[in-house]
Amino acid sequence: MITVPPAYVERQTQRNGDVVGAWLASLPDLVRRLCAQWRVRPTGEPPLHGDENLVVPVLGTDGPAMLKLGPPGPAVLAEIAGLRAWAGRGAVAQLAAAPADYALLMERLDPHRSLRDLPVYDGASIAGELIARLAVDPTDEMLRLGVVPRLADIAATIAATAAARDDVLGNPVPGRFLEAARTNAGELAPIAADRLVHADLHQGNVLAATREPWLAIDARTVIGDPEYSVPELLWRGVDEVDGEAGVRRLLATVVDAGGLDADRARGWAIARCVDYWLWGLANGLTDDPVRCERIIAALLPSA
Repeated sequence: MITVPPAYVERQTQRNGDVVGAWLASLPDLVRRLCAQWRVRPTGEPPLHGDENLVVPVLGTDGPAMLKLGPPGPAVLAEIAGLRAWAGRGAVAQLAAAPADYALLMERLDPHRSLRDLPVYDGASIAGELIARLAVDPTDEMLRLGVVPRLADIAATIAATAAARDDVLGNPVPGRFLEAARTNAGELAPIAADRLVHADLHQGNVLAATREPWLAIDARTVIGDPEYSVPELLWRGVDEVDGEAGVRRLLATVVDAGGLDADRARGWAIARCVDYWLWGLANGLTDDPVRCERIIAALLPSA
């Protein structure tokens, strides 16, 4: 019924090793079974994929939809719980879910139109509004499952490990950047809020829709401050703005549109940029660490 894209198989194998081999081999049969269960059929369009998930365009009696599958693990379960909590308000609607199969059925959005297609500050304003809309109380289900990370723990880990990670990599992060990240993470950890947050709300994860103009997809959920979502938009938008003033304007646009706390947004941006900088270098990235450096330089006062 479907052919799993070789690029997806290769990427999953690189990231997860042989542990996902049996799951990858099972995907055609799993899609066939879920299509029968949910009374949909593949449209014949090629499946879509990122680094983690495979998405199969399908058609049912109620119209087009998307069948999404992810490798066994907590990420898909957290997404299912998050989409249930949002119930289509600001995010793609979940039509059905099979947690035991790490799969869900979603309404179909336009995969070819995202906030990337808008002028950078217009997209940032829409994203800021979505950050605020998606900051809701976590449900009893996700608290019971325990699959959604808490920002208090994430911030504490950044504060505790950033210096050692920097040492292992030969100290690529300037000292004042590293200290600012550790300080901000340490201060944010004990005051993190208890809100459900979309932690991967970059411009490419907000697609055009018919039910609403724009809806969020790929929910990587955490519990904490909505301001945690802001750095994703800076990483993806920094190449489209002019200098340090443009970075600060981009941050202010997101904060103002979402009614967010400016100090927390700046603090999370600095802490997460150093965290991502170190992760990127450890995983062979070259462009994103440079972007992180540019963002921090714009947000910290000159030495």
